Amino acid sequence: MKSGRGLTSYRLTYILCLALFSGSIASHTEVFAQAITPNAKNRFSTNDTLKEVQIKGIKPSLRHTSITPVQTLAGQQLENLNSLSVADALRFFSGVQIKDYGGIGGLKTVNIRSLGSQHTAVFYDGIQLGNAQNGEIDLGRFSLDNIEEIDLYNSQRSSIFQPARAFAAASSIYLQSKVPVFKNNDRDHVRAAFKTGSFGLFSPSLAWQHKISNKISSTFSTEWQRTDGRYKFRYTNSVYDTTAVRQNGDTEALRLEGGLHGSFADSSEWSVKIFQYFSERGLPRAIVRNNFESRDRQWDRNTFVQASWTSRSNGPFQLMLNAKYAHDYMRYLQPGYDNIEGSMDNRYRQKEFYASAAGRYSLNSLLDIALSTDLLVNDMSSNMAHFSYPARYTSLTALASEFHSGRFRMQGSLLGTLINETTEQNAAAGNKEKLSPAFTASWQPFPQNTLLLRAFYKDIFRMPTFNDLYYTFSGNTALRPENTKQYDAGFTILKHLSSRFWQSISLQADAYYNHVKDKIVAVPGENIATWMMMNLGEVNIKGAEVNMTTSAKAGKTSLNATLAYTYQQALDVTSASDFNYRHQIPYTPEHSGSFILNATRKNITLNYSYIYTGERYSQKANIPDNYMEPWYTHDISASGGFKTKKIVYKATAEVNNLFNQYRDVILNFPMPGRSYRFTLSMNY
Repeated sequence: MKSGRGLTSYRLTYILCLALFSGSIASHTEVFAQAITPNAKNRFSTNDTLKEVQIKGIKPSLRHTSITPVQTLAGQQLENLNSLSVADALRFFSGVQIKDYGGIGGLKTVNIRSLGSQHTAVFYDGIQLGNAQNGEIDLGRFSLDNIEEIDLYNSQRSSIFQPARAFAAASSIYLQSKVPVFKNNDRDHVRAAFKTGSFGLFSPSLAWQHKISNKISSTFSTEWQRTDGRYKFRYTNSVYDTTAVRQNGDTEALRLEGGLHGSFADSSEWSVKIFQYFSERGLPRAIVRNNFESRDRQWDRNTFVQASWTSRSNGPFQLMLNAKYAHDYMRYLQPGYDNIEGSMDNRYRQKEFYASAAGRYSLNSLLDIALSTDLLVNDMSSNMAHFSYPARYTSLTALASEFHSGRFRMQGSLLGTLINETTEQNAAAGNKEKLSPAFTASWQPFPQNTLLLRAFYKDIFRMPTFNDLYYTFSGNTALRPENTKQYDAGFTILKHLSSRFWQSISLQADAYYNHVKDKIVAVPGENIATWMMMNLGEVNIKGAEVNMTTSAKAGKTSLNATLAYTYQQALDVTSASDFNYRHQIPYTPEHSGSFILNATRKNITLNYSYIYTGERYSQKANIPDNYMEPWYTHDISASGGFKTKKIVYKATAEVNNLFNQYRDVILNFPMPGRSYRFTLSMNY
């Protein structure tokens, strides 16, 4: 395998990592109350008996209190999933489609409620990840090794105290890295892990948390992943079937993260993070016309530095400041390209500068107001001939308020967007300005907090990306922005069960309607590095989501189950004269769902997961030639461990796609069949 620049010098780090065996110990705590009877002199008598009373109950989670729909994976539940990356974990959320272009190293983007990947904002430790080039974040780059929690919000986060940029998306994914929590006299937490398995997977990782002082702590996390990406797949051309091996799917990637976390005497908190990602990968092409070969390569270098400060005073005013600088480099090489040089060697660089200030003021016990403003500068350069060298200057201002009285909450926000674009050559797309309102309300009919009713409306738009507008061969500066109106109504209910077996049950359901005007659709070409962009016109999206979780206990065995189901009808309604009028838009199944079952007894954990994606079509016309069959996968895993003094040892074995089903998530990009993975970890 070829080695990308910047990777070789770090390999020695991973040899040293394998010698370190340590990490954080998860502790399980029970809550107790003691009944104490004071004597007549209001003092405690030595004869008083302290009776221990165990309190049983369920603390409402974020999904049961959020004013907007939210789905969460965190802690042990996230660790139990058979997931290598954030993209793999998101598959278990309802309303989510993962567009996967093949295997471990393939591009993985997320599409929520059929609005498209560019309508989903991804936040890492509270600050958004950006990509002005194509508007998509490759979630396959983010390993779960350093992720503590994943939250998916429809509309926006339920707090009005947030950056203006957080109001500017139809949905949001929040990734929270592991934050140091030190108990007793602990000063260091160290975790070393090693993964191996099918397709030549080799992936050591190391995480270190250090307590510098009572107010400051540091974190460091790194992971190296290497795979040959060779797996069998089934191919048919309607004349004969054959089994082939996927070529040019190798990947080598290195992730480095470091951070500082601290607090001041006034309880305000601050953090600084630096993130680096290096990768080299082969780009397997779509399997068309019996062509299985590909020599395309891609190199990526992604770096960002971000800082955040938040006041935590008990007064009526709070302030939040954020700043970020990001630099992304991507090189795409296509040997054998039909030009004078005999190859295509495109290189892109993009930079982002970001600053944000947000304030919240409590006028009284019923009403809060918040004002936030963000400034964002993006520019892009390339070695391509006749490249436009665009720059985009974005100003975002959000005014929001929240009214809360008893069990009723209501939020309203108005986002103002000003965009100015310039180019060094060729025509610029022009300036844009837009006001985007949103309204949300929730009500708890009963004082027990068991039932929450909620609804929201949001009007939002997104600008075409730099690729959409300025790509040398297919850019279109006349491309129209995409406008979206969202409507949602739903409820959550949480019930504690007093039986010996059943412990609790939780149900969350939402019905929604989205109307998209001038929808921009990205269609992959012969390889995943080039795209064709077009305005689809108008799309009506109707859907429903249901999520149910339950917990039970049989003796010393704890059981947890999660069921998710999604119904989506996403129809092209551009023109009644079109052949595809009221046809389902590409790659959108009407029915999809997932199921997770987990059993834990002492130090042994068993996990089963199932994912189903219904029939769909690969093109706008819903005709037999474009029909794609449903697919499903079964995954199982088992883990066990033991503890010696301060070290916890753990081993995990996984079987993914247990029944070896061959499938294409994207047409002609075959996915792996059955695979195996083994993980060894040591936590200090």
